[in-house]
Amino acid sequence: MQDSTTDHTGEQARPLLVALTGGVASGKTSVSDRLSEKGVPVVDTDLLAREAVAPGSPGLSAVVDAFGPEILDEAGSLDRRALRERIFAHPEQRETLEAILHPLIEREARRQIERHEDADYVVLVVPLLIESGLFKDADRIVVVDVPESVQIERLLERDGVEPEQAEAMLSAQASRSERLAVATDVIDNSGSFDELVQATDELHERLGALSRRRSRSPRRP
Repeated sequence: MQDSTTDHTGEQARPLLVALTGGVASGKTSVSDRLSEKGVPVVDTDLLAREAVAPGSPGLSAVVDAFGPEILDEAGSLDRRALRERIFAHPEQRETLEAILHPLIEREARRQIERHEDADYVVLVVPLLIESGLFKDADRIVVVDVPESVQIERLLERDGVEPEQAEAMLSAQASRSERLAVATDVIDNSGSFDELVQATDELHERLGALSRRRSRSPRRP
């Protein structure tokens, strides 16, 4: 029987790259946390984005150069609320921010992915997968799906935002139909937490089986 860590040429096989995405308040973190509990390597681009603009980082310096020192708080850290309000008032400046952050995030994400060459698959959490155009080489795209009404309800409860703010947050992202159109796997999170856990465990089994039986070739950079 062929070893699951080698392809048909005898070369070291690469893990499946599984992009996990979904709208705001859809439950991506619950899914990625459950997969992490199952031993799956998880790389979260939201965390990488925060690290990219940590105090003293080149990323933060570049953001300040582009947007001015007013987007810093008194401690010299990024004032995320001020930056968010700036982007909301001037949507065209979003591209400037993305041009700074996306290369930093992608570079670090790929570096972390390479650490897990012995895994069956690696989960890459990318909330704005469609909007950013990043990681087009993902083998699978998992969408955590809920109706927009549920997203708004959760935002009101979780973040304490006004309904108008919640609707604006949704409108700034890809639509539900756009996400579902690119999905290879969908997790419905409109039910209970126990149902979400069960669906996530079933996904884990499917992805593990798929990884073990496919013939895998080295990933291109």
